[in-house]
Formats: sequence, C-alpha cells, structure tokens
Amino acid sequence: MFDKILIANRGEIALRILRACRELGIKTVAVHSEADADAKAVVLADESVCIGPAASAQSYLNIPAIIAAAEVTGAEAIHPGYGFLSENADFAERVENSGFTFIGPRPETIRLMGDKISAKAAMKAAGVPIVPGSEGRLPEQPEELKRLAMSIGYPILIKASAGGGGRGMRVVTRDEELLPALELTRNEARAAFGNDTVYLEKYLSQPRHIEIQVLADEHGHAVYLGERDCSMQRRHQKIIEEAPAPGISLALRQKIGESCAEACRRIHYRGAGTFEFLYENGEFYFIEMNTRVQVEHPVTELVTSIDIVQEQIRIAAGEKMSLKQKDIQLRGHALECRINAEDPFSFIPSPGRITQYHAPGGPGVRVDSHIYHNYFVPPHYDSLIAKVLTHGATREQALARMRIALSEMVVEGIKTNIPLHQVLLQDSTFQEGGTSIHYLEEKLARDRQN
Repeated sequence: MFDKILIANRGEIALRILRACRELGIKTVAVHSEADADAKAVVLADESVCIGPAASAQSYLNIPAIIAAAEVTGAEAIHPGYGFLSENADFAERVENSGFTFIGPRPETIRLMGDKISAKAAMKAAGVPIVPGSEGRLPEQPEELKRLAMSIGYPILIKASAGGGGRGMRVVTRDEELLPALELTRNEARAAFGNDTVYLEKYLSQPRHIEIQVLADEHGHAVYLGERDCSMQRRHQKIIEEAPAPGISLALRQKIGESCAEACRRIHYRGAGTFEFLYENGEFYFIEMNTRVQVEHPVTELVTSIDIVQEQIRIAAGEKMSLKQKDIQLRGHALECRINAEDPFSFIPSPGRITQYHAPGGPGVRVDSHIYHNYFVPPHYDSLIAKVLTHGATREQALARMRIALSEMVVEGIKTNIPLHQVLLQDSTFQEGGTSIHYLEEKLARDRQN
C-alpha cells in the first residue's frame, strides 16, 4: 500500500479522497491554487503545495507543477479525482513516466475510451449494446453522408468524438439541415477540443440516462455495482441522481452489468469506471465510458456499502480485489442532490462569502461538502459546493429524508439551487420515477410560461 498520495483536485472530491486515505492510514498532499489556500482539504492534509494562480490553466491543469509537487513531497501516487486532468491520457502518462502511480486506468485505456468512435467500436466488439449510428470516419461526399443519415433515420445527433459534458452535440431533423450542422459542429469541436472528428448517432426522443458502476483490477477481475439513474439534467448537466434506477428489473441489471464487466476484462481496464447508457423502451444503448470516479459515486456506495475511492486506491497499489459479484447486493434506495452556488431558476453562478452554514443530519443522511461558515466560494471553478445524499429502505423513504434534509440545510450569503431541488422533490412525475433526460428542461420551460 502507498505511504503518501498527492490529491490533484479541489473542492469536495479532494476532501473525499483525503478522508479515504486517512482511513487507510495513508499520508496526503493537497495541491491548491492561490484561490483555494483556505480550502478544507488543504488545511486537513498532511502537506500542501500551492501550484499556481486561481486560473485552472495555471494551477489544476498545470501538469509540470503537479508533478513537481509530487516530487518535492515524496508522494508515491497521484489521485486525479474527477474533472480537470482525471481523463487526460497525457497526464496519466506523465505521472507514470515520472515514477509515480496514476490512480486510474492506463493511459492507453483512457485514450481508447476517450475517443467516442473507438470506444463504441470496442464496446460493440465486447457485446455491449450501442446506439445505431455511423462507424469509423464519416464519408467525405455529401451524397454519401445523406444516404448514411437516411439509413440511420432522422432525427439524428451529430456528436464530437472528443466531446463531453454536453458540448459538441447537435440535433438534425431534416436532410437539408445535415451539411450545415456538420460543418458547424466540426468547427465548434475543433475550437473546444482541438479535434474536429464527429460522428452520427440515432437521436432517441425520450431516453433515460442510466449508468453502470464498475471496478476492475490488474488481475483480470471485474465487477459491476448496479446502476444509477441520472436523468434529471439541465443542458446535459446532472442535478439529481439515484440508485438503483426505478423500473430496471434484476434480470436486465444482471444482463447489462455483466456485459460491462466483460468489456472491462476485454480491454484490460484498471480502476473505477462508469458505462453511460441511454435507456428507452426497455433497451440500453452505450454512449460513453467515464474512466474515473463520478460525482455521483456516493449513491452507489450507500446501496452497496462499498467505498469506491478506497477500492480505486487498493487497485492502483496492485492489490487483487476481494469483491466477488455474488457478494454485491443492492440494499435500499439512495438519492443525491447536487447543491450549486447559483440562482435556482436563472442558473446564474453566485460566488461569494458564506455568512451562515448548517449541514443537515439525521438517519440516512450524508453530506459531501468542502464548505464551512465564512468560506468564500471562488468564481473561478465549477459551482458545485455540496452533495446531499439520503438512503432509505425504499425510494419513498429516501425521498422523504431528502425533503427533510433540504429543509434543514442553511447556506446564506450566496444563492443556491436548494429551492429548485425542493420543487422537484414535490413534483408528482419525478415522485413516480423514470423521467427522461428532457423532463427538467421541459418542466422549466412550462413553468416560465405559467
């Protein structure tokens, strides 16, 4: 096992990793920007290193500074968390080449799954169901492109191969829209990702977003930890997640879960990962794999009692997983509400000083957060300030506990999206379960009209 780990991230995930390390008896190094000097993880870590100014490009995305911090502190491994450099194959390669262990997949695996086209090809070969669409690079001739689109069937989604986070996507409903939309998406992809490769995919009208959590070690052992429903989204950004997904049968969970575990074995996957699917009319369609720990991993932890971050660390240290598929049982239901520093209905970010803070508690309540009384929420980063989770014997109990938890939570001095969560928790359609990825935006549009 490692003696010291450097945490190459910030906010609640940095604190989450730090706590996992402390429980395992591992010393920690927290790197931070000038804006995060008073962050909770920085204060609690055994050592801390400032790696640059507030701007992410000069700090949390500064690979030489992070490697140097690991060298001067004598860290043995680097945990990237999520976001920032967590799915950057070049970073993983630099970490390994510098003599440290990257707590995540091998660089070549990150590259394979980071390119949507190669990822779909790999999953198709492994027997994982994929969305109907183009294979390989698109034809150059306009008429061939139109024939391909007609064979898939409108509406069609144009997607950037290197895209992510809801960027680099465009829906096309008619033949005459295809070529202009392709050019526009390519230009956007080139500007955003430095890669203008795009592909075509069948656009599903009312799908749900279901994802499968997996763990795999270097010894060819892989397991799945059930599924999460992440369909409550706005502009492709998740707001509420839950596990297990409402309406997914045990047989279907086992079928799709085992196909994901088998895919991990085929591509020699290492660490924690998430297979993301669109689910419609009883069918799963693979869209991408996240080669890192997810923001929403705690809902799976609550229903499985498995510490995913600690498993990541053990796997990276070369240990063989003790988990067997037959031992993994889902117990009860869990919900996660992402609390953001933003206006609850205009979604305008709301950085600033927190003048009053009270975290909720009670049976089945978990709060993952780095904020505290008098903490200043910087304007430079993602607006996520907390994740409120509840666990209950049933979905109804988890929902009831979430309503109580949010009613107890106090965050003053800035705006948060807690009021939006409270509205959604009272929404009869959400209470029934199984809403599509479009439901929230459609609801917000209706509410604005009324």
